[in-house]
Amino acid sequence: MEYKKSIGKIYALICLTVAFVLIYCVSAFASADDDIILDRIYAGDIKLSGMSPAAARKTVEDYVNGLKDLSIKVDVVGGNTVTLKVSELGMKWANPELIEEAYALGHKRNPISRYKDKKDLAAHDKVFDINLEFDETVIENVIKEKCSIFDEKACDASITRKGGEFIITDGVAGERINTQASALRVKTYMEIFWDRDEYGHTQMITEVYEPEHSAQDLKDVKDVLGTYTTGFTSSGAGRTANVRNGCSLINGKVLYPGQQLSVYSCVSPFTEENGYKLAGSYNKGLVVETLGGGICQVSSTLYNAVLRAELQVDERSNHSMIVSYVDISADAAISGTSKDFKFTNSTEYPIYIQGTTSDDKQITFTIYGKETRDPSRSLSFETEVVQETEPGDPRVIADPNQPVGYITAQSAHTGYSANYYKIVKENGEEKERVRVNSSYYQAVPRIVTFGTKGDVTGMMSAAISTQSVDHCKEVANNLVNAANAAAIQAAEAAAANAAAEAVD
Repeated sequence: MEYKKSIGKIYALICLTVAFVLIYCVSAFASADDDIILDRIYAGDIKLSGMSPAAARKTVEDYVNGLKDLSIKVDVVGGNTVTLKVSELGMKWANPELIEEAYALGHKRNPISRYKDKKDLAAHDKVFDINLEFDETVIENVIKEKCSIFDEKACDASITRKGGEFIITDGVAGERINTQASALRVKTYMEIFWDRDEYGHTQMITEVYEPEHSAQDLKDVKDVLGTYTTGFTSSGAGRTANVRNGCSLINGKVLYPGQQLSVYSCVSPFTEENGYKLAGSYNKGLVVETLGGGICQVSSTLYNAVLRAELQVDERSNHSMIVSYVDISADAAISGTSKDFKFTNSTEYPIYIQGTTSDDKQITFTIYGKETRDPSRSLSFETEVVQETEPGDPRVIADPNQPVGYITAQSAHTGYSANYYKIVKENGEEKERVRVNSSYYQAVPRIVTFGTKGDVTGMMSAAISTQSVDHCKEVANNLVNAANAAAIQAAEAAAANAAAEAVD
């Protein structure tokens, strides 16, 4: 019994001695490396051994930031390739905790575990992966900005009218990048498959899509829904050119059900580059020369065709003064963006707008579609004058840019308040009378303009202040005669001086 107790004491003493020795060895082994990462530890290809955690972190961060200068290539639509900088893809270091994990080897946990870590490192390297993460939303935005510009748009079926017949051309399918799916593909490629030493290469995910409108959609465009013609025989060259140009810019427009047309959007900008000339137009009660003068006849003619097609009128304004080419209250003015004519195809089928001008100065708009109205139904339109205002006495104004003796006159315009009605008949019997619009046109007196440039005496300006046309004409004639006489006298004096000098 005593023997067994002695053996037990000896065994315990041996174990205790071994433990103290092991602890001493581990402690001694670790003391020299307390503040640095142990040997044979890597982050990817980067050797972290001998670095403090802070230095190791900065080294890996510098490596990751350096990757942002690299590029990848992506195949897009039409055989095109786009180069993208890695810095554009929302890249960041996904596992910075690896530094702490690298430092923990041989430094943390219990002494036995630390000892084991060092024994493992003595046998083989420990390599931590540097994981990268890419922002899918950022990639989507880059694809939209730099890759989607190569998308091939689908072309709708088209329709034209030549020689009294419609010609329909079928549409063409398009190809476009699926932005969301492509962003996920790029993200996956960059995070898993990208070789960080060379150019990467991947492909966008594309999809073929059919045009919104096909030839089948246009097959029913055959019937005349509404047509209207006005004349511009008295127009000068500039106004004639503007009417023809504006008509051509609208001709051939197709509106599908629910689509709206803005005349201003179709015919603007009013520039020489867009085919316009200087011609008269209304501005605050005066007729002034502007680029595009006469365009309102285009919109007014179309307005009357739209009314007869019974399409939905969304916006229409009358002129400040009446016009001669349509009935009172049957006009549609265009003035910048403040006055526009807009209408919507309120039918269930596409419509085609044909605009033509003829050699004898007639402009015609015809709206084609599918006729669904009862054949016994007919339309007519009627103006109701509610009030008429006389223009009053002539008004005299000055033009400082024209010389004394310049005289021009603008005709008076009677003012009107009027309503425009649509009368619906069935089998010749009136069934409905609908007010289409109400319009107000200001009364403008005859305006006579006198030039005042060179009126150093102020006599012309004083005459204009009297608002007497006859007196202004008299003063203008006197000033012109006086100026002519002075010019003759000066010329005679100059001739006499020249003759005297020749004798001397």
